[in-house]
Amino acid sequence: MDLDISAIREAIENGKTSLGIELGSTRIKAVLIGEDHVPLAAGSYDWENRYEERVWTYSMEEVKKGLTGCYRDLAEAVKERYDVELTVLSSLGISGMMHGYLVFDRHGEQLVPFRTWRNTITGEASARLTETFAYPIPQRWSIAHLYQSMLNQEDHVKDIGFLTTLSGYVHWILTGQKVLGVGDASGMFPIDIRTGDFNSRMLDQFDELAEEGGYSWKLWEILPKVLSAGKTAGVLTPEGARLLDPSGRLKHGIPLCPPEGDAGTGMAATNSVGPRTGNVSAGTSVFAMIVLEEELTHVYEEIDLVTTPAGDLVAMVHCNNCTSDLNAWVSLFGEVLEAMGLKTDTGQMFSVLYNLALTGDKDCGGLLSYGYLAGEHITGFDEGRPLFVRMPDSRFNLANFIRVHLFTSLGALKMGMDILFKREGVKLDLLFGHGGLFKTKGVGQSVMAAAVNVPVSVMDTAGEGGAWGIALLASYMVHKEAGETLEHYLGNQVFSGESGNQVTPDPEDAAGFEVFMDRYTSGLAIERAAVDGMKPR
Repeated sequence: MDLDISAIREAIENGKTSLGIELGSTRIKAVLIGEDHVPLAAGSYDWENRYEERVWTYSMEEVKKGLTGCYRDLAEAVKERYDVELTVLSSLGISGMMHGYLVFDRHGEQLVPFRTWRNTITGEASARLTETFAYPIPQRWSIAHLYQSMLNQEDHVKDIGFLTTLSGYVHWILTGQKVLGVGDASGMFPIDIRTGDFNSRMLDQFDELAEEGGYSWKLWEILPKVLSAGKTAGVLTPEGARLLDPSGRLKHGIPLCPPEGDAGTGMAATNSVGPRTGNVSAGTSVFAMIVLEEELTHVYEEIDLVTTPAGDLVAMVHCNNCTSDLNAWVSLFGEVLEAMGLKTDTGQMFSVLYNLALTGDKDCGGLLSYGYLAGEHITGFDEGRPLFVRMPDSRFNLANFIRVHLFTSLGALKMGMDILFKREGVKLDLLFGHGGLFKTKGVGQSVMAAAVNVPVSVMDTAGEGGAWGIALLASYMVHKEAGETLEHYLGNQVFSGESGNQVTPDPEDAAGFEVFMDRYTSGLAIERAAVDGMKPR
């Protein structure tokens, strides 16, 4: 498509663009879009979580540094491509990794290091709250972290004045507003889908637990205000503008949409916010979001109940591990090539190896792998130990080796999805994929389709990911018609006529995945032995 550079330059100069920034697990990304929702420029900042004192964390100073660096990279891209300075926007949105534990006192001082979604250290709290509420409370959820801190009698709990998520924190320092989009909020504490707010019955139940512990605050006092998509959630303050752009070119006063979690922005970016639609994000972690037609009949520890950015009920299957171990093996193969004096492009190496996996045995030749860098709640692990094992008669070759690592990256996810499809009878017409697993055309889709036995589609815009999704939510806030729903806006204004590149499940691949899963579930005892045998003494 030919771009009208002069028209784009005029739109940028006149503030007719929306910006989305998403803080992902390995990269902070910014995407600038026009009124037609087409990405115009992007910027990024690479970062990594740290494992400190047995807790996965990021420092808030690194968050601020990353925001500045990401915006600077975007502004430089705009200048280079269109020869215009980025000074004003029609709207802005912030997204981040869901869940976790970010707490501050009443003066805004952080009380303990950020505990991210990746931590599996709240098992006791998760179990107790699930029983108390009769509602699934996964270990990642903010309320599980809070209650575990109470059970541990951590001194900081009495001083809490504000509890939020990563997107809520960034939104707060940019606008001064303690608010959160309903999708991200649904990963903090259960949402009543009838009111679009935190569940009042469960708030009261938790306050009873807090009172028993001698705490004077009420939970609703320390949680952010919940807002649904389309609402205005404050404006960029002068201090927020200087944080993003220390050069002073970016003007303050820009309206911001409610900050959202990466699950919600994934739904927006794949047009999967209506019933019988779903999306799966697969990279460092993997999670699938299925918009439900009705509530589930039972409570399952493996299934989160969250919402779309508009507040509709969603079943979420979230797994802490996906392609990290596979990426490490590919990196090792790269070292082999370098040691032999051969230079190979990393993207090309992934493409060759991923496509080679399609030629392997349907059941991976009897090989078994667990890519658990972190704990995995669906299979009951508080810690992970990456593990590869085989029998003497397994068909050990490169194609099967890569194939089994692709399969195992989705093993825990399949266990959760089988609950939805086989026990609850949930119907899904099409699953949209995005994230690193799908970068090599056709391969990740084929493996995912085999795992869930549902057609998987990847759109041309999938590479833009959640940053584009939150930019769409920011655009929806300022451009929607009166009474226009998010589902209608996305379907008619953004994705009209687009369904992406679709892969239908291959019956033999699906059967092979089932055989692999028998091996995966029966072999969990081996992974358990590895964890127990390699714990620090």
